[in-house]
Amino acid sequence: MWWLLWLLAALLVLFCSLDVWYFLRVAAVVLRAWFQPQIRDITAEQTLTGRVSPRDIDMCHMNNARYLRECDFARFSLYIRNGVFKGLRALKASMVVGATTIRYRRALCIGEGFELRSRIVTWDDKAFYLEQRFVSTKDGLVCAAMYCKQSIIRSSPDKIMQHLCKRKVDCPEFPEDLQHWVNFISASSQALRAECGLEEKSK
Repeated sequence: MWWLLWLLAALLVLFCSLDVWYFLRVAAVVLRAWFQPQIRDITAEQTLTGRVSPRDIDMCHMNNARYLRECDFARFSLYIRNGVFKGLRALKASMVVGATTIRYRRALCIGEGFELRSRIVTWDDKAFYLEQRFVSTKDGLVCAAMYCKQSIIRSSPDKIMQHLCKRKVDCPEFPEDLQHWVNFISASSQALRAECGLEEKSK
């Protein structure tokens, strides 16, 4: 009997200390992507399907933060299937999210199905740039759209592409709206560096 109480106590501490459901979902997404066919075109769009559950909602529609969480899971699947994670391991590199911007166009309501469509749009010498869209399965409306800057550490997108494709790969052109967003990130970074006095220290 005592061992059962200890087990329940340990589970309680675990669930209070960690976002257990997040890690379980990551494991499920990774396993599913691992057994799906690999996609050779690194810029190809990939789709995950979902449905708004009671755990996702506030005021009967999907909570704003849940969109970003779902995008995390979709990127895990994307990078496994297109080989980016494989390239990172081979080059002993890593990646972090450098910036995101999301636009909400219409709420996804409880019980509503959606497709989360993710693709790498282009890249530069430091980061991949992705677009992720939430598309309602009810009427095909794009309910939310997000841009994500995925920064590469200890390597570069060009090196990853060369490793995967065994040749030099030219990056696609930046769409006009994405270029405006990248310019905004750069201007914001420069302003914050100046505010903290980092610009003068680097001179």
